[in-house]
Amino acid sequence: MSAVLRGMLVSVCLFILAACQEDGTDEIASTSVFPDLIAQQREKCLEDGGRWGATPGDTGFTCFQTLSDANKRCSVESDCEGLCLARSQTCAPVKPFFGCHEVLGSNGLRQTRCVE
Repeated sequence: MSAVLRGMLVSVCLFILAACQEDGTDEIASTSVFPDLIAQQREKCLEDGGRWGATPGDTGFTCFQTLSDANKRCSVESDCEGLCLARSQTCAPVKPFFGCHEVLGSNGLRQTRCVE
């Protein structure tokens, strides 16, 4: 491989690596219509012990809270701070718990709940 080709390959790889960001928070905040509001929400989330992260599809950001009853046994919705997951009969580990899941409702019956 020639030195010129090798140099170009290294440059392209470095460019690709430089474009990577951990979670894109700074990019979203700087291009948002309300960058100060997003920065305040992120700061409040972190102060409250949450984890600031991307929503499914990278359409935005939200604060993920680890729930104190995560993975504890449940049989009805009221047994949990978040969702009572039907398959494992345990409380969801975080809130919000994105996606469609079979959960146990207030009457203990299975139902599908989707959080987008």
